[in-house]
Amino acid sequence: MKALVLAGGSGTRLRPITHTSAKQLVPVANKPVLFYGLEAIAEAGIHDVGIVVGETHAEIEAAVGDGSRFGLRVTYLRQEAPLGLAHAVLIARDYLGEDDFVMYLGDNFIVGGISDLVSSFEQDRPTARIMLTRVADPAQFGVAELDRNGRVVGLEEKPEVPKSDLALVGVFLFTAAAHEAVVELKPSWRGELEITDALQWLIDEGHRVEATVISGYWKDTGNVTDMLEANRLVLESVESRLDGEVDAASDLIGRVVVEEGASVTRSRIVGPVIVGAGTRVSNSYVGPFTSIGANCAIIDSEVEYSIILPKASISGARRIEASLIGHYAEVTPAPDTPKAHRLVLGDHSKVQISS
Repeated sequence: MKALVLAGGSGTRLRPITHTSAKQLVPVANKPVLFYGLEAIAEAGIHDVGIVVGETHAEIEAAVGDGSRFGLRVTYLRQEAPLGLAHAVLIARDYLGEDDFVMYLGDNFIVGGISDLVSSFEQDRPTARIMLTRVADPAQFGVAELDRNGRVVGLEEKPEVPKSDLALVGVFLFTAAAHEAVVELKPSWRGELEITDALQWLIDEGHRVEATVISGYWKDTGNVTDMLEANRLVLESVESRLDGEVDAASDLIGRVVVEEGASVTRSRIVGPVIVGAGTRVSNSYVGPFTSIGANCAIIDSEVEYSIILPKASISGARRIEASLIGHYAEVTPAPDTPKAHRLVLGDHSKVQISS
């Protein structure tokens, strides 16, 4: 079995962060979300991975390399434009050959991995197996309809009137029959080749398409709210580690990681929190579920439930929460503005706020 990882999307819902960074490389607990998927693939015993890349191919390739750090052999497949999930299968035809494959969306975050799903697929041998989860707003997703026996009988992409609350999770398993389906497709109203249409074609042609409904945690980390929630979940399981320096005037409470080269002075940190390598926290409060990247500066400030990307600086900010701060962003005081702030700052941003 091979894996096909999709890392070519433009990440419009995470702008301005994704004006300069691939959405799949935005960190969750200081690790790019894409890496969690690659680790799950390796844990499932899959070693050959094709990564579909687009405009951000150079950044993805620099981060992942040849895949050896994950125990993988990576091949990069260029997609000239984001023309749909099924289009990614189409361009990967020569790479995938006649092998079974798992398709994994690179910006999806799934707790528990995919090992059980892969094992089940290899034992039962359906033509395709999909993962589903119940959602409050199914009209925002691909939606599946199941019969009374739990078999998939219909699929639709972002329907106006959903037939169920079962949304497609970004992991799909296929036999080589998938290639027959994608060549038959026409672009949808969105101008894309939809994977839901490919699955529906297989069903209409009499192929067996099965579903696994998961009750565990899944997020499409395409927006700030979901990124922060995924970050919270990972930090829930972090173990305390002190590799940097903490002075006697500081308090670390709960599970806190201070990485090598980081320093904490005259500050209070309430975990779970990660302080990245080379970061300086001084005279500040850092609250739960905060990830601070490498080489940041948090000075005379309060930060909670936030993701701060490498080389950002926050100085004199009375309160920042539920925020995503980009690379090299600078936050400094300004008079006569509110004392609580919610920020989404792109790389190299400069913002003045009231202390």
